Amino acid sequence: MGRGRDKQDNGADSAAGAGPVSRHSDASAAGAGTARHLGPIRRMPIWLKAVTAVLAVVLVGGLAFAGFWFFRLQNNISKAPLNAGGGSTEGQVDDAKGRMQILILGSDTRDGKNADYGTADQSTGYGNSDVMMLMDISEDNKRVSVISFPRDLLVDIPECTDEDTKQTYPARSGVMINEAMAEAGIGCAVDTVNKLTGMEVDHFMMADFNAVKELSNAVGGVDVCISDAVYDPDSRLRLPAGTSSVEGEQALAFLRTRHAFADGGDLGRIKAQQGFLSSLTRKIKDEGTLTDPVRMLKIADVVTQNLTVDQGLGSVPTLLTIGNRLKDIDVGKVAFVAVPTGPAASDPNRLEVAEPAASQLFSALRKDVDLTDPTAPTSPSASPSAEPSTAPTETAPAVAPYDKALQPVAVANGTGVTGRAQEIVQALVAGGFTQSTFFDAAVTGQTVVYYGADFADVAADTAALLGIPATQLVPSANVYGVQVALGSDFPSGVTYGAGTALPDDIVSQTAGDAVCQQANPELIVR
Repeated sequence: MGRGRDKQDNGADSAAGAGPVSRHSDASAAGAGTARHLGPIRRMPIWLKAVTAVLAVVLVGGLAFAGFWFFRLQNNISKAPLNAGGGSTEGQVDDAKGRMQILILGSDTRDGKNADYGTADQSTGYGNSDVMMLMDISEDNKRVSVISFPRDLLVDIPECTDEDTKQTYPARSGVMINEAMAEAGIGCAVDTVNKLTGMEVDHFMMADFNAVKELSNAVGGVDVCISDAVYDPDSRLRLPAGTSSVEGEQALAFLRTRHAFADGGDLGRIKAQQGFLSSLTRKIKDEGTLTDPVRMLKIADVVTQNLTVDQGLGSVPTLLTIGNRLKDIDVGKVAFVAVPTGPAASDPNRLEVAEPAASQLFSALRKDVDLTDPTAPTSPSASPSAEPSTAPTETAPAVAPYDKALQPVAVANGTGVTGRAQEIVQALVAGGFTQSTFFDAAVTGQTVVYYGADFADVAADTAALLGIPATQLVPSANVYGVQVALGSDFPSGVTYGAGTALPDDIVSQTAGDAVCQQANPELIVR
């Protein structure tokens, strides 16, 4: 310590001019002092150099890895037009938080890796939709409804234009819904579902047979349950009684089999498909797959290689955004529903929508009703344009007074509910329209008040009495007086929109339910 102090003192004396120090010597000393001060910073320790090098490699490698996967996944995706001429009247949905409907299709095309499942003539064209489900995600990301459409369901297919060939195909009636995309492509299936439900699908995803096999392999198998041991020679499904884990060919056979479940019809297959998806959802949620980047990349690679989407979904960031919306949803709020159907009058081997249940379901969907709890408040996503307002509308007073007891008011029962019109007539009579009559009509989705010339004021008062919005008043040259055409959106009560009516058993199951499928007695292995 003393020697150091002496050096400091000597330095101070020299600086003060007490000693004979030359300019050159002084400069040299100053330079030496500066060099000694900077030495420790310039000489970076070996360990720090090593850490820096490793971090640089990791950073560059991570960017390269991310770039590789982004490029790979993006190139995996195939795209097709969303519509086939039907167009859209709604603005573009916010993929991050807007209410969203995605039509999920399973193609039965036999080209490429699917060649083993059919003949050469089935390997060309767009194919039919072996599976058709509408996934409806609420705006608050708290619930999902998945609506299945039986492939044997007879529907009206609108005019569709193939966006590739520009060929237009005329509208058709009474056609199986799985044929909707066979001529003009996937967009025609979207337009058909829009026409049937009164909604506007935002996106679609179509996968083929190979997607099911590879996805089930990627997650390590999916647990399914069946009441009895069964063998279906057509799909080659062979399962013992109880719970089994299926993957690859067996997973595909489970989803494809048309004869193994229930009575061997399409509705039994739909229930099995819903059970499979419920189990898959639980497995992915329980194992934290949606929050595991490595597993998610593996699944994303498998899915995108076998996926066709619309242009709006044709980017990796968009797909990741939608996947992120689904990761925190309670499995008990993922509702699986089948469109209510019954045997078709024209062909008992085909199905047609059952009324009024089908119209009630579509109306509830348009209103964004929670199908697991119809009494719950709807989310903010319910669009005023998607469903007419249910609040009674203020109407202007009559231009001139009239006698309600003399006005011809008829009620047409298009609800599908027997005796429904009498209930409305009683309300009208109690309101002073004592000449009200009723008759049965074809089932329709929306209630409308038609009126003839000089009866606009009577129609307005009739609508106000029943709480029907003024937007649903329509002049008609074919009506004398006023006609209240009841639709399935007004199935009960005397105030329009007072409640949402749905069949008690509309939800087949939720993703939280582990359901065991009933085996077809004809295919049970004894």
